[in-house]
Amino acid sequence: MGVEGDLPPPPPPPPPAPPAAPLILGLQPAAMVDHVARVDWSLLDRVPGDRGGSQQVALEDLEQILREVNARQVPPLGEGDAASPVRTIAGGSVANTIRGLTAGFRISCGIIGACGDDDQGRQFVGNMGRSGVDLSRLRMKKGPTGQCACLVDIDGNRTMRPCLTHAVKLQAHELSREDFRNSKWLVVRYNSYNLESIHAAIRLGKQEGVSISMDLASFEMVRDFRTPLLSLLEGGLIDLCFANEDEARELLRGEPKADPEAAVAFLSKHCRWAVVTLGSKGCIAKQGRKVVRVPAVEESQAVDATGAGDLFASGFLYGLVRGLPLEDCCKVGACTGGSVVRSLGGEVRPENWLWMYKQMLIKGLPLPSSVSHSFTV
Repeated sequence: MGVEGDLPPPPPPPPPAPPAAPLILGLQPAAMVDHVARVDWSLLDRVPGDRGGSQQVALEDLEQILREVNARQVPPLGEGDAASPVRTIAGGSVANTIRGLTAGFRISCGIIGACGDDDQGRQFVGNMGRSGVDLSRLRMKKGPTGQCACLVDIDGNRTMRPCLTHAVKLQAHELSREDFRNSKWLVVRYNSYNLESIHAAIRLGKQEGVSISMDLASFEMVRDFRTPLLSLLEGGLIDLCFANEDEARELLRGEPKADPEAAVAFLSKHCRWAVVTLGSKGCIAKQGRKVVRVPAVEESQAVDATGAGDLFASGFLYGLVRGLPLEDCCKVGACTGGSVVRSLGGEVRPENWLWMYKQMLIKGLPLPSSVSHSFTV
C-alpha cells in the first residue's frame, strides 16, 4: 500500500486548442432579418422614398408595408419560390456575403455584431448557424432585432426599407483586437449610422494585419453621407471597394465624368482593388494599372435582384483567397451574383449553388475542394 499511496496524482489534461479563427469576418453591428416579398407597382407607389433604393423607415411604417404585402399577394415566379407572400430570412448585406462564402464556397467565416433576444434574433442565429457561419463574435442583447422589407417588383428590381429603430447593435467600445486576430479579411458595409463601429473595426483589424473589403451600401447612403465616405476612402485603409452603377454615379457627383470607368479609376487611387458592378452588363474592375470588363452570366434568369451585389462580393473574395487573377475573381463573382437572382431573397438555394458550380466549370474556374471531387457538368 505504501508505494502506490505515495504516487503523485496524474497531471491534468492539456486545455483544448482554441478554435481556428475564421478566414473572413463580417462586421454587421445590428443583425437584421429580411422580409422578402413580390409586390406590384401600385404598392410601391405608396411606399415613401425612391423606388429601387434603400431608405430607413419607422417600425409602424414597416408593419404597415408588411400588412399591405400580406393583403395583396403577388404570385411567385421562378422554381422553388414559396406560396407565402413573404419569405423571412437572415439579412443584411454583410450577412448575405458571409453566408454565401460559407455555404457555397466552404470558406470559414464569422459575423461580428449583435442581435436581439426576440424571435427575429433567434431566426438570424438559426439561419446563419445552419449555413456554417461562426457566431462566437455575435452578442445577443436584450431588445429588438433589426428588420427590413425587401419589395421585389415584376421586373425583379428590389426596393429596401430597413427598420433599425431601437434595434440592438454592437458598440465600438465592445470591439477588441482579439476579435480580428488570425483572420485575413474583414467585410464592412458603409453606413452612416454605424460609422464609429466601422472606424473602430477597421483600425483594430489593421493592427492585426487584416485586409478590409467595403461595399458602398446604396446610392442614398452615398448621396446623403458622401463627405465622411470620401474621408474614409482617402484614409487609405480600404483594400477592396465594391460599388454598383448608381453608387458610383453619386460618388463622382459634380465631376466632369461620372461613368463606371471614372469610378474605378477614382476608387483605385485609394484601394488596391476597385469594382463597379453593372447589373445585367457585368462589371468593370481595376487593380493597379490592370482594368478588366467581365459580362454577366447570360444563362441566369433574374427573378429578384436582392443580394446580387452581396453574392458577387462572395465570389470575388473567394477568388482572392484562392489567389486567382482579377478577371477570374470577377468571373466567379458573376457566377455567384447570377445564382442568387434566380430565386426570391438574398440566400442562394441549393439548386442554384449547383447551377453556379456548373457555370464555374464551364468557365474553367476552380471549385471549392470539398465540391470539385464530386461535381461534374
